[in-house]
Amino acid sequence: MPADHILTYALAMRGGVEAALGRMLPGWLNRGRRVTLILGDEDGQFQGGVPRGVETVTLGHQRYAGLCRALPLAIERVRPDIVFCPGNHYTAMAAWTRARLAGSCPPIVAKMSNAVDRGDQAALIAWGQRQWLAGHRLFLDALVAMTPATAREAQGATGLSVAVIPNPPTLLDPAAAPRATTPGRRILGVGRREPQKRWDRLITAMTHLPDDIGLTILGEGSLRPALTAQIEILGLSHRVSLPGHSANAPAAMAAAQVVALPSDYEGVPGVLREALAVGTPVVSTNSSPAVHEIVSDRSLGTIVPREDLGALVAALRHWLDPVAPRPKPVPQPGQDSAERYLALFDSIVAARARRRLGETGPLEPVLAG
Repeated sequence: MPADHILTYALAMRGGVEAALGRMLPGWLNRGRRVTLILGDEDGQFQGGVPRGVETVTLGHQRYAGLCRALPLAIERVRPDIVFCPGNHYTAMAAWTRARLAGSCPPIVAKMSNAVDRGDQAALIAWGQRQWLAGHRLFLDALVAMTPATAREAQGATGLSVAVIPNPPTLLDPAAAPRATTPGRRILGVGRREPQKRWDRLITAMTHLPDDIGLTILGEGSLRPALTAQIEILGLSHRVSLPGHSANAPAAMAAAQVVALPSDYEGVPGVLREALAVGTPVVSTNSSPAVHEIVSDRSLGTIVPREDLGALVAALRHWLDPVAPRPKPVPQPGQDSAERYLALFDSIVAARARRRLGETGPLEPVLAG
């Protein structure tokens, strides 16, 4: 029995989790599935990526609590076969939906989008986070991680069997593949301007690098005023730019000498895969087990400790050296992600149908490897 109707949700189509969800939707539609997308707000830079054919329900400028309250009602109204929770940020909504709908709740599959152990939490908060993750098995029917290392962490934290399915690849503009010519040497950062990303580390590192090196950080978020103030205080306004969102980040990656990601924590950072796909080396903090899976060879980039400014500066200096060889482009995984998700969804829906028919030996979900 297939999962003919999939419902998924997001606050708005902005951020990496939502961008990956947008890339997934066409694959589900193209394989004959009905897809309903519940959004708290239609204002997001990736809204244009939602394909025609997706039944989009926008609640109208709803924040987290509003979407959380509305989700069970929407599910009751449209009656999907399965619910997909696209990332850790949204699992509280899944828990509320399960509690609210009880036995009438469709199966819920969630994706583990962030690291189990975050680098920004005090010990007590980290303990609470672990307890919360351990409770996920009470309201989820299955969990998906994007790499083997993150799956092992997720399984240990939740007690759930975890399928390994990468995100669909970012579509690269063929014109972005050749390296563009830019004056001087330039570092690129791509991501939300939020505390998790720690762009302040990268800006501080600029004070230890030669004056001919520039930094561009693409993205938007709540920390723009704080980062702007930091840049002005350090006298870096002529070297550091914060232009906002870019419609073609891969082109900027191809033009940069190095792409840097100084985060406290990540799940499976797509920006590293995208940079390597256009042959640009990366420098990343040790923000997730997946970073070592992506930057699997020293020819691809450098991984540094989160709080080691000296190591960050040294790694940037290395890759900004004009004689440092650029890596060969690394193909992105995930070409078959849509099919693998659908196989998982179908197996879960079939298992529930068999249980409701009173058959013994429920069908176990197929774990995509």
